Amino acid sequence: MGLGLAVLAPVALLVWLHRELGLPGVVLGVAFLAAATAVGLRWRSQLLRRRGGHYTPAELDRLSDRGLVTAAARMLGRDGWHVTDLTEPGAPRLYARDRKGRELDVAFRPAEPDTDEDGPEGTGGPAPLREVGRPGVDRLIRLVVHRGTYSRTDILWASRQGGVHLLDGAQLQRWAQGSTLDELGLPCAG
Repeated sequence: MGLGLAVLAPVALLVWLHRELGLPGVVLGVAFLAAATAVGLRWRSQLLRRRGGHYTPAELDRLSDRGLVTAAARMLGRDGWHVTDLTEPGAPRLYARDRKGRELDVAFRPAEPDTDEDGPEGTGGPAPLREVGRPGVDRLIRLVVHRGTYSRTDILWASRQGGVHLLDGAQLQRWAQGSTLDELGLPCAG
């Protein structure tokens, strides 16, 4: 029934425009229908691409913190990981497992508007990364995703944890455009 309406509605519009305006009305109607079809197809292709785990930098910038978690889950799925959302209120988190048996714990550092991570002098103190798990106890690969850049303090913290990888905004954009985490050099081993 919906398909019938989708076909009959444009025809009815063209017939009505022909009766009211003559041939210029038909030309106007065809132009309107062509534009509406082009916009609809573009919107549909963007939606399918996002559902397939591909995002442009502009699309990433528009995502809310929850949207970033959803996007990361889609990107992991695109790369062959089976994803479980373990998000709790105020603590977004994903667990993923791939065909090789690797396990990934993905935490998210929230967007911090209008702040420089630490500044060039490092006067802001350590960035507030939340605990991502007990290091070294299991084979879990830990990944902390952030849209911005990490400070030197953050990088030192992660290097001392063992198995913690930081994914910054530049790497996030490459991942969103189709690179895999392996290609980015992140969780190759637990």
